[in-house]
Amino acid sequence: MSRTRRTGEGHGGVGSTLSGIAVGLGCVLFLGGFVWGAIVYQPYTVPTDSMSPTIGAGDRVLAQRIDGSEVKRGDVVVFQEATWGDMPMVKRVVGIGGDEVACCTDGKLTVNGKKIEEPYLPTGTNAALTGIKSTTVPKGRLFLLGDERSGSLDSTVHLGDADHGSVERGAVRARVDAVAWPMDGFGMLEKPTAFEALPGGISQPGPLTPVVTAVVAGAVLVLAGAAYGPIARRARRSRTRDSEPVRA
Repeated sequence: MSRTRRTGEGHGGVGSTLSGIAVGLGCVLFLGGFVWGAIVYQPYTVPTDSMSPTIGAGDRVLAQRIDGSEVKRGDVVVFQEATWGDMPMVKRVVGIGGDEVACCTDGKLTVNGKKIEEPYLPTGTNAALTGIKSTTVPKGRLFLLGDERSGSLDSTVHLGDADHGSVERGAVRARVDAVAWPMDGFGMLEKPTAFEALPGGISQPGPLTPVVTAVVAGAVLVLAGAAYGPIARRARRSRTRDSEPVRA
């Protein structure tokens, strides 16, 4: 009888230890994921439909803090430029320093003479509403367009400026990786493969997936570890009732 009790207590001790380890590891992953995400990412609210349908007005996005030198064609970036209103704006990079940007050839944007397929544009629309006169992007600068080309205050509006509508790389604050809100629109932004064949290629996704994985895994471990105690106690009470002799 005493041997059976000690065995049960032993199993309970092992279970409690494993439960504690699960909770501890879960807390590390959960809090570590949040800290990692807070260091790497910054949330922004997009105020207009200029990036529709990729990003709608009022959507909350997660943008990876990066240096402007890391920006590549196809990236959706957050930037702030004094001559554009000196407030955070979200646009897509379609040209970098030295590129020749023009529109439209067969209704498509061209970069260095190459027609660019842009699946993120609203269905049935041309790459530019009124065309873009062939423009060479100055070195160290970026040419940016909104995905909603008919109503976006982007580089096309500033073509008459001294820098031909371009923005300095240093004006970039972050690169958008995903739409975080609303939940029905949550998802990673797809990288446009049309820019992949151009020199420099396209950028790689940021660490958002492992960040979210760490947070979710941590939450699961904490909940599972915390649930062990009540479940184990209930199981012991059930076994005790089952082992009690039935009295006539």
